[in-house]
Amino acid sequence: MQPAPPPSDDMFAGAVLDGSYARLPDNFHARVEPTPVKQPSLVRLNGRLAATLGLDAEALASGEGVEMMAGNRRAGRPIAMAYAGHQFANWVPQLGDGRALLLGEIIDRDNRRRDIQLKGSGPTPFSRGGDGRSSIGPVVREYLASEAMAALGIPTTRALAAIATGEEVMRRQPEPGGILVRVADSHVRIGTFEYFARNGDPESVRLLADYIIERHYPQLADSDQPALDFFAAVIERTALLVAEWMRVGFIHGVMNTDNTSVVGETIDFGPFGWMDEFHPATVYSSIDRRGRYAFNQQPAIAHWNLARLGECLLHLFDVSGEAALEKANATLGTFQERFERHFHAVLRAKLGLAEARDGDIELAEALLSIMTDQRADMTLTFRRLGELDRTDTAGDGPVRELFDDPTAFDAWAAQWRQRLGTESRTESARRKAMRRVNPAFVLRNHLAQQAVDAAIERLDFEPMHRLVDILARPYDDQPGQAHFASPPRPEQRVLKTFCGT
Repeated sequence: MQPAPPPSDDMFAGAVLDGSYARLPDNFHARVEPTPVKQPSLVRLNGRLAATLGLDAEALASGEGVEMMAGNRRAGRPIAMAYAGHQFANWVPQLGDGRALLLGEIIDRDNRRRDIQLKGSGPTPFSRGGDGRSSIGPVVREYLASEAMAALGIPTTRALAAIATGEEVMRRQPEPGGILVRVADSHVRIGTFEYFARNGDPESVRLLADYIIERHYPQLADSDQPALDFFAAVIERTALLVAEWMRVGFIHGVMNTDNTSVVGETIDFGPFGWMDEFHPATVYSSIDRRGRYAFNQQPAIAHWNLARLGECLLHLFDVSGEAALEKANATLGTFQERFERHFHAVLRAKLGLAEARDGDIELAEALLSIMTDQRADMTLTFRRLGELDRTDTAGDGPVRELFDDPTAFDAWAAQWRQRLGTESRTESARRKAMRRVNPAFVLRNHLAQQAVDAAIERLDFEPMHRLVDILARPYDDQPGQAHFASPPRPEQRVLKTFCGT
């Protein structure tokens, strides 16, 4: 006999759980019961996010709330979503949620529909032989990364809660288990469209496009060519997202099409990393042996992934055959201009330039080249640059010391100051503007690893808690917290990051 399902509740801490995605046809998902865990306990609850979502934080932190977030008490009508994808450019026809369950959606205080998902909640039909669980380490890493990204002002999935399961999972060795409660505008990926299109199901592609447009792009409802305009909107959001990643030195690490959102959110934090010493070809992911997803390759990979989405949508355009392909290519061809527009704005802002002038991008690229040659720390270079005086070089020491040969910086800084002299805004306004785009604190790899190690080895979550609190204010000076803004010592450097699945 099959065990009885856990008690079910269509309420989630005071909010109604709807299931609009679950109402799509059965081939879009599999209905799956969460697998109960032995002894769940709350590691961290994101009270601020709970309030934004209109959730009762006290109810979430209660015994019943923790049981619900651990899967011991079923909430909503949980489903595992079906999707496929290109992984390192290789087609994989079926992936899907192998260790995650979408409980449903709630309407937040801004009237936005938000997905609530359990990650690490047990096996599904898409687990491909896996246990469907997560170690506590990846839970801590994703919680830290998603909340750091949100505080930086970059679109991202969010972490509502981290749960310890009281059980062990077997990876290279036994590790404590964990569950992440994740929130997203959507968990639909380019790979979701590929799942249907490449399996010869154009009607499901149409249904999915209609669903996404209605939910996430309602402004296109009256368009004469909604599918083409949807494609253009995804291109725009993706171009902006990648430019924003590069603003803060973020490297996603595994930009497969199944990890690329169709609503422009950062999703599926795996072998990510934040750059320390600047180098455009930086790679941290242990599985990216050829640098496909290196820092400077992210725009090109986004373009490649978007081309895969365009292929899926061809039959939805208002023309067919060669004409549809021409429209798709013309729309896809706007990506480079869109990305450059956003990234050039990023570069100007990081240098404190409010007015676009000829030569600005060359000036920015010259600094990046010197930083590469001189092994300067990315975050500290731009943060300290914002503190320099436009005319007086006496205070340049904190920036100069980041370069192996400071004279190379001095020559560049003379040109930068000359360019600043053409700006009309005040020094105070320029400094404030630079502080808003150049963070003092990012989730450095060694800090993330220290928090993960403490969680796995000792179930010690204090390093995680300290980091969450500091990273919540990345643009603020935080006296006494210089340790968290400093680059790693040589023995602390983390050169390889892992998915941790």
